[in-house]
Amino acid sequence: MKLERLTERIFIYPYEEERDRPNLSYIKGDRWSLAVDAGHSESHTREFYEALCEAGLPLPALTVLTHWHWDHTFGMHAVHGLCLANEKTNRHLLDFRDRLEKEGPEFFLAMHESIRREYAGGKPVIVTPADMVFRGEVLLDAGNCPIRVFEAEAPHTDDSTLIEVPGEQVLILGDSTGGTFPDWTMDMALAAKLAETVRKINPKLCIDGHWTPLTPEVIIEDLLAGEG
Repeated sequence: MKLERLTERIFIYPYEEERDRPNLSYIKGDRWSLAVDAGHSESHTREFYEALCEAGLPLPALTVLTHWHWDHTFGMHAVHGLCLANEKTNRHLLDFRDRLEKEGPEFFLAMHESIRREYAGGKPVIVTPADMVFRGEVLLDAGNCPIRVFEAEAPHTDDSTLIEVPGEQVLILGDSTGGTFPDWTMDMALAAKLAETVRKINPKLCIDGHWTPLTPEVIIEDLLAGEG
């Protein structure tokens, strides 16, 4: 898998359907760099880092989580630098870690074929909490590159974090536009709230968790139609 450059400062390591691996985003500041989401497993994270090194890019000093789901977070123990998550995301991770410790990984592996593919060969399932936790909103500057990290109401989970990079006119959505796992039911009231959030920010480009980057118009239309 090759790293793709979207703007002067933003790259993605593309999603993969077979193992349900999401896009991993990378934001390059003049002083330090930030990744969005930690990967499905240590293997996913390390492949992302290999692609960064091949492109001559420094490893991220900070990784921000868009929500707690395994495909976005279970590579956290292998990340370079620190991890930042909202309070709800961190609580979900701690709860899931407790369940794994009590029950073992069998229930997790039984959840979906993509998980069994990711963890084939007896790879360990490791869940770690974030290094830093926030509520509401955090404003960062990676060096001439302001980054806004904020909680948002969205239909996919109750812990969605969005990342706006105003200078690049990019909004990173994670899986926030989707319905709830495992039946993908869409709460239309929450979909409308997320559509309004996207409309107000009005980026040029939106990065979804498991699809190619889209315009905000497409994202809003899909949300209001219940097709996120």
